[in-house]
Amino acid sequence: MDLKDATVGIDSAEELRELLGEPMERAAKKERVALHERDKEWLAASPFCVISTAAADGTCDASPKGDPAGFTLVLDDTTIAIPERPGNRRADGYLNVLSNPHVGLLFLIPGRTDTLRINGRARLVREAPYFDRMVVKGHRPVLALEVAIEQIFFHCSKAFLRSKLWRPETWHPDELPGTAKLVKDVQPDTPESLEQLENYYGESYLEKLYKS
Repeated sequence: MDLKDATVGIDSAEELRELLGEPMERAAKKERVALHERDKEWLAASPFCVISTAAADGTCDASPKGDPAGFTLVLDDTTIAIPERPGNRRADGYLNVLSNPHVGLLFLIPGRTDTLRINGRARLVREAPYFDRMVVKGHRPVLALEVAIEQIFFHCSKAFLRSKLWRPETWHPDELPGTAKLVKDVQPDTPESLEQLENYYGESYLEKLYKS
C-alpha cells in the first residue's frame, strides 16, 4: 500500500484549529513589532540564524547564515542587517527577496533551547556605511540583507528538548559519510575526483571562509 493513499489531509483553518485547539493567551499575545533590549542582547549573542524566503511564484528557500556572535547588526529598534559572505553564489533566498520581500528569521544561541523569531520585509543592500561595522578578518560583507521588522517573539524550547539537539551524547556525525563523499554520491557527474573534493573541503576550506 502506498503510504500517501492512507493520508487524511487538513484543508481549512477550522479543521486545523479543531485538531490543535486555540493558543494559550501568553502565546497569542507574545508578538511585538519592535526590538526589546532583551532581543538586542539575544542578537548580540547569536552566531547563527536561518533565513526563510519565498519567491512570488511560491518557490521557497531556507538558508543558514553564521558568523561571530553579534554578526546581525541592529540599525534601530525596527531594522536589522545581516551580512553576506562569499559562498556558492546560488543566491536562492536573495533571488526570492527580489520578487517577494517577506522573510522569516530564526536566531539560535548554542546551548539555548529557546529561539528568537523575526519576520519582516527585506531588501538587498550592496553598500552602506554600516558595512564597516561588519568587517570580519579584514573582509567587508559582499552585501547585506536589511530587514524591516514586522513581527518578533521568542519561541519555546520544546523542539530542542524533544530532539536533544544540544546534548553531545546524542551526536553521531560519523554515521554519515563526510561532505566530499556526500557530494560525490549525490552528484556523481561532478568533474572533481573524490580526492580533489576531500582536499577542497579539508583544512584549506576554513581559510577560504571570508575570501571571494
